[in-house]
Amino acid sequence: MFRIDAGRVSPKYCDGRSRRSFLQLGVAGMAAVSLPQLLRVQAASAAAGQPKKDTSVILLWLDGGPGHMDMYDMKPEAPAEYRGIWTPIKTNVPGMEVTELLPLQAKIADKFSVVRSLHHDTGDHFTGGHWMLTGRGAGVSGASNTGKYPFIGSIATKVLGPRQQGMPAHVAVPYAMSIGIRPGYFGGNYLGSQDNPFETEGDPNTEKFQVSNLAIANALTVERLDDRRNLLTHFDKLRREVDRSGKLDAMGKFERQAYEMVTGEKARKAFDISAEPKEIRDRYGRNSWGQSTLLARRLVEAGSTFVSCHFGGWDHHWDLKAGMERYLPQIDQLVYGLFTDLAEKGLYDKVCVVLCGEFSRTPRMNDGGNGGAPMSQGTPGRDHWGNSMFCLLGGGGVKGGRLVGSTNRLGEVPQDNPLRPGDIHHTLYRVLGVDPNTSFLDHSGRPVPAIDHGGVIQELF
Repeated sequence: MFRIDAGRVSPKYCDGRSRRSFLQLGVAGMAAVSLPQLLRVQAASAAAGQPKKDTSVILLWLDGGPGHMDMYDMKPEAPAEYRGIWTPIKTNVPGMEVTELLPLQAKIADKFSVVRSLHHDTGDHFTGGHWMLTGRGAGVSGASNTGKYPFIGSIATKVLGPRQQGMPAHVAVPYAMSIGIRPGYFGGNYLGSQDNPFETEGDPNTEKFQVSNLAIANALTVERLDDRRNLLTHFDKLRREVDRSGKLDAMGKFERQAYEMVTGEKARKAFDISAEPKEIRDRYGRNSWGQSTLLARRLVEAGSTFVSCHFGGWDHHWDLKAGMERYLPQIDQLVYGLFTDLAEKGLYDKVCVVLCGEFSRTPRMNDGGNGGAPMSQGTPGRDHWGNSMFCLLGGGGVKGGRLVGSTNRLGEVPQDNPLRPGDIHHTLYRVLGVDPNTSFLDHSGRPVPAIDHGGVIQELF
């Protein structure tokens, strides 16, 4: 077993939960937890005739709930307390507008589409997060926040494995967290901890970023590492010793592939973000969020199947102006950088980018007082709202430049084509080539399908 201290991460949400947590897993090597198991599932799936794809997903998770009215579904004709602080600007797609705080995205709106009629009708952080990340919400709330179903990425990578051997299939940058719980609703739940994502830890924007020093389990019978710098050298030594001993030939096919991920070059090179040219790093933004997104692109390019990036701090009950003017320029740059980069590298049709959070914010702004005098906490803010939300998607076969659904004139509820989290999940399973009827046994031994409602959003294909 090993334990990783998460260190200082994002601040507390309105529920009061700390963002400091610990991850504890049992592994043998580079977090390749039961990788042989995953590879067996993949082989069985291929033998059953499921279509083979070479697509991946990057999920940009805005933890805390970003408001649709301040980003992609602005209502300039609504009363002031609804339309908010900023004005919409035109994009390169006729009829599509975004907030003035997203000028770079306005230039590439043809690369992504926005679902504007998404809803799950809950304002509870935990219920909403469970809906968006697992496709189910019943039984989860702030009073009972333990995850009950697997994350969509855990199911997808259990079925598919990595797109290229030698890479971890499921990765979280820098960590997997939903509403202060780690890995929270990004975990495998009843699939088992082996289907939790591999977490990179650290800040990819730092000069000497590297993945966390991972303890080697006793099963590998190697000498104790003195420091982080010895890790890769030690893996090289392990490879040479095992090859000379002939033990590698005695391993089964799946164990050998798992071993290759731990000791091979491919994953090491993919995690080495310092290899990127300066102009590419600058394109994404030289901050933690921008560089996390660039690292996600490196991972899917090398063969990871599902990569999520955690961007926390979106719980703006008050002082919305300061919060959004701090965060949205970073989101604008990293989304622009990612889509531009994918297009230039010929990866746009292979990688689907998703941007969303657990819910949205109230269409009507509050008075900025948080129970005190109006404006005493800064500018007005918006509270929890799950009755109308957005989800941005593009790439991986998902068409860009489309608006799916709409909300009423005040942005309160869907006006046409109401969609639910299951529709998003069906669409992503379509992108990846996963049968949504695939079932796994829960803790009681009952077979549970990957998703139980919705369908593919056909307008996106």
